[in-house]
Amino acid sequence: MEHHERMDGSGYPGGLAGNGILLESRILAVADVAEAMATHRPYRSALGLEVALEEINSRKGILYDPEVVSVCLSLFRNKEYAIKA
Repeated sequence: MEHHERMDGSGYPGGLAGNGILLESRILAVADVAEAMATHRPYRSALGLEVALEEINSRKGILYDPEVVSVCLSLFRNKEYAIKA
């Protein structure tokens, strides 16, 4: 559940912030947002990978760990990783 925590403490369930969130959870938080936005959901169509990457990049350091975001962006932009729809 810790992957719903946010760097600024606005997440849940514990309102953890910054390094109080496990690195693994910070990684999962970014991956979860990217996958959820980029792929189809029963309640909405896929928003697309670029929209997802813009979301995490625009909130880097606020909601998402800046180093994790940088690695995520690098993986996708260097074509080392892709999400299959």
